[in-house]
Amino acid sequence: MTCRIGIITASDRAHSGTYADKSGPAIESALTAYLKSPWTPVSRLIPDEQPLIEEALRSLADDEGCALIVTTGGTGPAARDVTPEATEAVCERLLPGFGEQMRAVSFQHVPTAILSRQTAGIYGQTLIINLPGKPTAIKECLDAIFPAVPYCLDLLGGPRVECHTDQIHVFRPPQPTTGETP
Repeated sequence: MTCRIGIITASDRAHSGTYADKSGPAIESALTAYLKSPWTPVSRLIPDEQPLIEEALRSLADDEGCALIVTTGGTGPAARDVTPEATEAVCERLLPGFGEQMRAVSFQHVPTAILSRQTAGIYGQTLIINLPGKPTAIKECLDAIFPAVPYCLDLLGGPRVECHTDQIHVFRPPQPTTGETP
């Protein structure tokens, strides 16, 4: 089964053509390196508008069947940075550990990482993760959190995702052998 992964770039300037979207392609590049399982990216480039971000999140999950949605952009403290609010409005449950880990890793590289408001959560059977907008920060954050993503997808009833072990080491708890009680 092919895993469908949504990639949303929330950026007024990239959406208007002021500059090229480098963040969405950075996510796709990292995921291509990590994933051994077949997968299909489903990308959206939208302005920093909370209703549009919410609509894109729901559409990618409900209409496109994405098991994972990764956003980039709109996680800072500026007035138009509303991706976390959109994610929180859509999700039934939040997973704050993702944001905590991303900020901790980013803080090792830049002191302004404490201004970032990345979060993650669950909408139905879809895992949604907010990443920063800078391509180098995207890779640093994905390297830090992706080891937990395949198991989270397992727990949500999503497709089993296998990764290239020379690129990323994912964690899944050992399965009990036959006859053992879990």
